[in-house]
Formats: sequence, structure tokens, C-alpha cells
Amino acid sequence: MLSVQSVANSCMDFSIRSNKKELLDLDDIPFDAIRKNMDELEFINKYLGGHQITIEGFKKLLANKKEITVCEIGCGGGDNLMAIYKWCKKKNITAKFIGIDINPDCISIAKSKYDFANFSFFTSDYRNYFFPDNKPDIIFSSLFCHHFSNEELVFMLRWMMNNSSTGIFINDLHRHSLAYHSIHFLTKIFSDSYLVKNDAPLSVIRGFTKKDWQLILQKAGFNSYSLKWKWAFRWLLVIKRSI
Repeated sequence: MLSVQSVANSCMDFSIRSNKKELLDLDDIPFDAIRKNMDELEFINKYLGGHQITIEGFKKLLANKKEITVCEIGCGGGDNLMAIYKWCKKKNITAKFIGIDINPDCISIAKSKYDFANFSFFTSDYRNYFFPDNKPDIIFSSLFCHHFSNEELVFMLRWMMNNSSTGIFINDLHRHSLAYHSIHFLTKIFSDSYLVKNDAPLSVIRGFTKKDWQLILQKAGFNSYSLKWKWAFRWLLVIKRSI
């Protein structure tokens, strides 16, 4: 017999984005819970292909540069930047990394894990951050955009492009019933984080269809871009700055 929750899930409308807030967006989450959440998100990124997609987006904008500065907004615990760092190290590319997140606990975790001279982390709303020196070559986000409304994303895309010298990329979720039910099952069975158990399925229904991105990009004034579907249920958006 189906539970009330199962019936509710089966009747969900995946044609529109949910506007329900995730627990991680609240202000009173204990530090240990955030740290556990960051650890599990890093595991998900590593083993479900998230880091691979991030590196692919980075490579599309790297061109032939051997020195580069890359910034992540909504950097969380910094694992995406570390994934790019490891790839750059193998390719003998000199890179500097900037991580920006509004949550001071996330920044504290990132600083404790990646205390390297070429890593800089800042607690700030990305909208209020000003780069003191040159603009970074690349600005990106991963699993960050789905926290915002379509209208807020129009501003975000413009901000990212205005503050980068080469271009931007975004790695975020595809809103799909299979993705929702799969992550709901996996986190219920394997996760020890109440934040992940609640927010992972919710983040999927806050995610995007191809049409969502096309409409957001149109409103933001971008006609030239690359938008590709990636396993497992991700979108990779890349926009190069016109020379």
C-alpha cells in the first residue's frame, strides 16, 4: 500500500520549478550539520560526475592559457575548486582560485581544508563582492543557481559575465522525475545528513529544464551559448565573452 508521501511524490508537477526553500538556506543551521552536508555533497560530486562536468566547463573556457584565475560563487566547502586545481596541476597550468559564499560556516570549512597560497575564500553575498585587482578569467557556479528564482538568475548571469574576462559556466540540476525519485531513494538509504536527505530531492525540483534555461538566457540578453545535458541529470551552460 502506498504511503501518503509516496502518493504526493507521484503526483508532483515537474513541469514547473518549485519555490520551496531548502534547509541549507536557513540561518540557524548548526556548524556540524553544515560540515556533514558539505562532506556528502563532495562525495556526490565526486562519484556522480559533478566534478567531471565542472572540469569540462573549465576546459571549454581555458583555451591555450597556462596561467588563469578562476572564481566560484556559492563555493560551499570548496571541493569544486579543488577538483579544478588537481586537473590544472596535472596539466602544468598555473592557477589562482577564488571562492565566494554567503555562509561563513561554509567558508570556514573551505579554508580549513584548502589552506593553500593560491586559494582565497571570502564570506560575501556574491552581489556585494568587488574584485580588488583584475577580474578573474572565469567565473562559475555548481549546484548554486537552483537556489534562486528565474528573475534573480537573470541578474546573476549578467553579473558573472560583467565580472569575468573570458567567460562563465554553470553546472546545475536537470529537473526530472527520475532524478528526483533516484536521489530521494539514494539519500534516504545512504545519507547520514538530515540536510542532504531533505535538500537533495528538493534541489532537483528546484532545478531546470532546457526550456527554463533558454527563457532565462533570453531575458538576460544572451543569444550565443552552449547548453548541454550531462549525466547524471545535469546541465552544463557555457558562455564565452565576445572579443
